[in-house]
Amino acid sequence: MYFTVEEENLICLYHKSDRRRTAAAVRAAMPDMDEEMRALARQTLDKLDAMSDADFAAQRFHFTDE
Repeated sequence: MYFTVEEENLICLYHKSDRRRTAAAVRAAMPDMDEEMRALARQTLDKLDAMSDADFAAQRFHFTDE
């Protein structure tokens, strides 16, 4: 599964010990996001929900400062 730079950065901001906790942290923050960030969060969550826990654990997420 491939994440865009923006999706990876979002995951890095809310990264927890596993996929489910990370997704929960993103979902919990969504009410405080503007519409553009909520759209990014939704597409990121779709990818997180589609991947396995093992794939998430094997993935290395890197914050990219653009």
